[in-house]
Amino acid sequence: MEQSNNPLHGKRLDAILEELVEYYEGFERLSEQININCFIDNPSINSSLKFLRKTPWARTKVESLYLYVLRQKNKKKPAENS
Repeated sequence: MEQSNNPLHGKRLDAILEELVEYYEGFERLSEQININCFIDNPSINSSLKFLRKTPWARTKVESLYLYVLRQKNKKKPAENS
């Protein structure tokens, strides 16, 4: 199966989560996007990863938000080499 155009292919969940926390400048703003307890109640990367690895619906939401953020970042990039 061709995965080269899938931005999630080969991307680790911890890297996705760290990028989202950085993009939203912390768990507080991230929890406004995805309302799950592991982002609200004493959040950390490790506790969130534990929850997301055993909760497929929450992981799907995180992956979807990540894809959205990638699209937003691509829109903001100035046209390079033009």
